[in-house]
Amino acid sequence: MNQPVIEIRDLHKAYGALEVLKGVNITAPQGHVVSLIGSSGSGKSTLLRCANLLEDSQQGDVVFCGEPVIWKGEGLNRKPADKAQMIRIRTNLSMVFQQFNLWSHMTILQNVMEAPVTVLGRDKAEVEEKARGYLAKVGIGDKCDVYPAQLSGGQQQRAAIARALCMEPKALLFDEPTSALDPELEQEVVKVIKALAEEGRTMLIVTHDMRMAHDVSDHVVFLHQGKIEEEGAPAELFGNPKTDRLRGFLSATVPA
Repeated sequence: MNQPVIEIRDLHKAYGALEVLKGVNITAPQGHVVSLIGSSGSGKSTLLRCANLLEDSQQGDVVFCGEPVIWKGEGLNRKPADKAQMIRIRTNLSMVFQQFNLWSHMTILQNVMEAPVTVLGRDKAEVEEKARGYLAKVGIGDKCDVYPAQLSGGQQQRAAIARALCMEPKALLFDEPTSALDPELEQEVVKVIKALAEEGRTMLIVTHDMRMAHDVSDHVVFLHQGKIEEEGAPAELFGNPKTDRLRGFLSATVPA
């Protein structure tokens, strides 16, 4: 197996006295899709934010392509020690949020081009060509010159995915990418994520959509109260859950 793109070992995260993650281990090998499922408050989104160094963890390792994050300080004072390393890792892990976070004063094309040009310093003409290609790939190539407010939620989220792709990251992180959308618009986004999975892109997905988790994942992790309760291949996890907690969670979330 190839070297994992993201490896999380014994990760602990607290907000003051509230411990949100209690020693979690997750590996996302190259070309694999790992989905995180669980109830609200189970620590899924926090784990994703710790993987992207948007949140500081108190204990454990975050390893990106074999390179461990260097820390300074301990416990609640622990922070990444090397700013250049943090920026390099973060620019290689593009995050797609639940709320699309598009710049309202920029056209869709400008939104997609902004980070590669300003953060990575890439050539503008080259980035524009790639940005148009990625917008076409997610099915909104005809929307380059419109503003976010003129798009549906599903189109905005697809623009956000194109923006993430335009950074040409080593992995994509999705934080509940469909939960702000109506069911009809949700399917537009799921279709794009499935196509990315089929291309062999490395993805870590926090989702409430069990069907999508089943269909696109190589590995599914069920988090409960900050710990991994159960994990495995989707067919096994959804078809033959071993713990009462997972059985209860699935019966409450999967339509009969």
